[in-house]
This record gives sequence, structure tokens and C-alpha cells, in this order.
Amino acid sequence: MGTIYKRGQTYWIKYYGHGKPYFESSRSKLKMVARELLKQREGDISQGKMPGVYFEKVTFDELAEDFLRDYKINKKKSITRAEISVNQLKKDFEGYRVPQIKTAKIEAYIERRLNEGIKNSTINRELAALKRMLSLGVKQTKVDRVPYIPMLKENNIRKGFFEHGDFLALRVAIPEHLKGFITFAYKTGWRSSEIAGLTWNHVDRDNGIVRLEPGEAKNDEGRTVYLDDELKGVFQTQWDRRGSGKKVLPYVANNI
Repeated sequence: MGTIYKRGQTYWIKYYGHGKPYFESSRSKLKMVARELLKQREGDISQGKMPGVYFEKVTFDELAEDFLRDYKINKKKSITRAEISVNQLKKDFEGYRVPQIKTAKIEAYIERRLNEGIKNSTINRELAALKRMLSLGVKQTKVDRVPYIPMLKENNIRKGFFEHGDFLALRVAIPEHLKGFITFAYKTGWRSSEIAGLTWNHVDRDNGIVRLEPGEAKNDEGRTVYLDDELKGVFQTQWDRRGSGKKVLPYVANNI
């Protein structure tokens, strides 16, 4: 059981987790605030989570170092782009502790970059870098949760490499099960290997978004597609065909 005690005018709590004691300030003169904090910490520990005070010691700077180190270790080609993104993010997040990196702060960052006249695609690359940092932190037990990171719409659904009439003629001629694959390829310009490798983890069906994370595309940069109504229909058809239970097919194109 944890305890509550005073240091000067401030209430502190003491609790145990993973075989060691933790001491943490409630930063309040009110005992009820300390009681709620203690209850929260003990609840986390009972669920097998690291105590929140641990995550509060981890800063953006540490996550950024880990992120760039991961790029260097894995010899990713876009290390320069990653460093540029980190330098931009530092202007708003340098010195921030993990619990302080919240959606509201991220939205303020987006607003600042938009006011500077920066393109949506560039801002999305920076947001993808931030998401990657936090995701790596989760794997390293430095981050307990990744906040919602809104992505901006990009005008990147484009025509393919031949005329629209030729595409329509081709789509009529090919077998039914290939039509969705060809339609997505034509509208996005993605490589066949990228489309074939798409899993449902890359797809946000609620918002109509398909996303490749940095390192998954051939050029190592992330990529986001906002689906039009036709492509939403294609993905819905594939979703309906995915199976159930142990027979669920992880790849979007499994039935193509």
C-alpha cells in the first residue's frame, strides 16, 4: 500500500512497483490531489504498467536521439530528411516531457507550420517523424501511449502513366478480381509491390486514409493517400472479403 506525506507545504506519495519504491511529488498543497495521484499510480502498477513518474522523466530530446540512431543503425536513405524534421520539431517540443506531448500541442505545431506557408506534405513528414519517435519509445518502454496525431490532407491522388481513356479500357478488359488493384495503382501511382504489401494496419477506414510509414516505401519516406469515394468502395469490398477468426487475411490485396 502506498502512503501520503508532506514535505513543507507540498504533499508527496510513496508507492511500490516492480520491486522498488517510488517517491513522487503531487505538486499540490491539497491532500486530495495526492490521494488521486496515488490511486492512479497504483492502478497503473496493478495493470502491469510502468509507473507514470518514469515516463515523466523521458523528454522529447531523448526520443529524438533514439529516432535518429535508429535511422543510422538501419542505414535508412532518408536520414537527412529525418534530421530536418527533428530540427523543426525541436522548435516546439525541445525539453518537453513525454506526458506533455499531447494532441493539443501537436495541433498548435501544425498551425504554426501552416502559418509559415509550409506545404501539407512537408508537415505530414514531420508529424510522421514525431509519431515514429513515440512509437519507438513505446517499444523501448519509454512511452506509455502515443497521442492522436492528426495528419493533413495531401493532394496526392493523381493520374497514372497513361491516358484516362486507356485506363478505363484496360479496366473493362481485365478480370474482375484485378479491377480494385489497378484502380488504386492508377490513382496513386504506387508500385505494385507497395500495394501488394499493404496490410489493414496501414488503413484507417473511418477516415479514408492509407498510410505507409517512413522506411516502408521505396524512398524510405512516409506516404499518405486520402481515398476518394471510388477507392473507399474498393477497400470496403476487400474488407468484406478478409475472412474472420483465425482465417482473417492480413493483406488488403489477399483477395485480389
